Amino acid sequence: MECRPKCAACCIYISISSSMPGYPNGKPAGVPCMHLTEDLECSIFNDQSRPQVCFDFKAEELICGKSASDAKSILSRLENL
Repeated sequence: MECRPKCAACCIYISISSSMPGYPNGKPAGVPCMHLTEDLECSIFNDQSRPQVCFDFKAEELICGKSASDAKSILSRLENL
């Protein structure tokens, strides 16, 4: 599965515990990452400063569902667990 254009659920609804530019203590869940562009693309996608967890994340239907709305719901529920 490829990431959906204009989704960015993984960059908004889950927390990132590792340090990254602009977030020395990680990014909290529910906060859009400051590195998201207006088009919901990652501005540091090919940068070595991007957290390893972001490099390792792979879109799959189990996590991302069938729509951006599904992804928001699934990721929010997982984060709350």
